[in-house]
Amino acid sequence: MNDALASRLRKALAGRRGVAEKKMFGGVCFLLRGNMLCGTGQEKFMFRVGKAQDAAALARPGAKPMDITGRVMQGFVWVDPASCDARALKRWLAMAQAYVGKLPAKRGR
Repeated sequence: MNDALASRLRKALAGRRGVAEKKMFGGVCFLLRGNMLCGTGQEKFMFRVGKAQDAAALARPGAKPMDITGRVMQGFVWVDPASCDARALKRWLAMAQAYVGKLPAKRGR
């Protein structure tokens, strides 16, 4: 797990309501009302942008399709932290929240 990347996300998400943190995928995921929003893994940022925004997300600098199991996970992207300064991180979070914010809240187990 990359603590520096997780710290950058924690700082960018500070003060947002409904956000929780959970260890997943060998990294950290941040959930918005129980739905995966973003996280870290494989020394990269991960953002859930939704299938409709895949092409727009992948056109951004440093973005690559998310592939954990040998299959591309549509609607999710990896982002190289070197191409993601504080301003870009805010834009990625806005894109992810635009999608995830519309999903119904998940109930805790």
